[in-house]
Amino acid sequence: MDFNPTPQVDELRERVRAFMGEHVYPVEAEALAALDDEVRPGVAYPQILVELRERARTEGLWNLFMPDERHGPGLKHWEYGMLCEEMGRSPAVAPMVFNCSAPDTGNMEILAEHGTEEQHSQFLEPLLNDHSRSCFSMTEPEVAGSDPTTLQTLAVLDGDEWVINGHKWFTSGAVGADFAIVMCVTEPKAPQHARASMIIVPVDNPGFDLVRPVPVMGHDGGPGHCEIRYEDCRVPEANLLGQRGAGFVIAQDRLGPGRIHHCMRAIGTAERAIEMMCERANTREAFGGPLADKQFIQDFIAKSRMEVDQARLLTLYAAWQMDTEGKRRARQAISMIKVVAANMVMDVLDRAIQVHGSLGMSDDTPLAGMWRFSRMLKVVDGPDEVHKMVIARRELNRAAKRTEGEASEDGAGESAGAPVAAAPGAGS
Repeated sequence: MDFNPTPQVDELRERVRAFMGEHVYPVEAEALAALDDEVRPGVAYPQILVELRERARTEGLWNLFMPDERHGPGLKHWEYGMLCEEMGRSPAVAPMVFNCSAPDTGNMEILAEHGTEEQHSQFLEPLLNDHSRSCFSMTEPEVAGSDPTTLQTLAVLDGDEWVINGHKWFTSGAVGADFAIVMCVTEPKAPQHARASMIIVPVDNPGFDLVRPVPVMGHDGGPGHCEIRYEDCRVPEANLLGQRGAGFVIAQDRLGPGRIHHCMRAIGTAERAIEMMCERANTREAFGGPLADKQFIQDFIAKSRMEVDQARLLTLYAAWQMDTEGKRRARQAISMIKVVAANMVMDVLDRAIQVHGSLGMSDDTPLAGMWRFSRMLKVVDGPDEVHKMVIARRELNRAAKRTEGEASEDGAGESAGAPVAAAPGAGS
């Protein structure tokens, strides 16, 4: 296991870093404001981001996340993770500049892997090559988003068309998107994890009703986190993505890499926060000396450095395991990084805000905005509590199997089987 970057990754990382220093940071606040002011139905990106995206594409800093060399540089997950960390230093803007922002990354990955040639032409190619966006429509307000087996949105095949009816919200990025990938029930009588399918729905399709962007911590501008109603929404049968009933399988193909991306970006956000915290501590005078001399400030900085480096190593390990052993074998590590990175970035940002005092609470620095943006990481892609439950179940299951094995060696296997049967985690 060697996390030294290859010459290709090292070069790309330096180029991304230089591009952000020259082109992204100077206009970061302007770009965030433009997202709110200019994005609307039919307009995916504000003009300032279109110009930055064109520049990034011209310089070959484009679609860096795609593992398939037909569409990107063909990097391994842990290699792309290092680039993701750089982008995470401006988490709301930089991924859009390099065409590596969620939910488009996940949608492009599953379209490339599971889509037909017609779907590639109609939906994938514009995302890869143009200034267009998509959204992913799964969460529903009436049922727990942490348990997608309870989804209620129903799609019924009527002749050669799917008819979709249901209520979604937190469909992130729907304002200005060209299409949604909708997770819906197509096999209501099937086992829990074979009930759902994914269907592609253009946002201008009759029956696609974007009700509103849901206000999130006082913000409802830009691409939004939207409430949507599907009311007798008809799309061609050919808009089914992958096989009928394979929605959960495809979702896992989407979420594994996505969690790596989120975690590595969170690490980049935290690195920037540490830099700002140290600069503030070295230059701010209080009670007869710089804040940097105060023991509690040193404790903030030391904890932050340890936590960031731990999170980075665990995330790179999870990505390496995905690359070498596959997504299924990496599930435990992926669940762990999802919890570790989401909590780490919030703790580091909170300390950085505290060191900046009232300035840190304002939008005169990026810290408050990064805090608001990062808070979602403890909820999206599975809330922390669900991942902890899954992590524990897998550990309990391993322990029960060890107990069963030891008992079998002692000739008591039959009676020792009960803990395994009773142990939670069969669905993990």
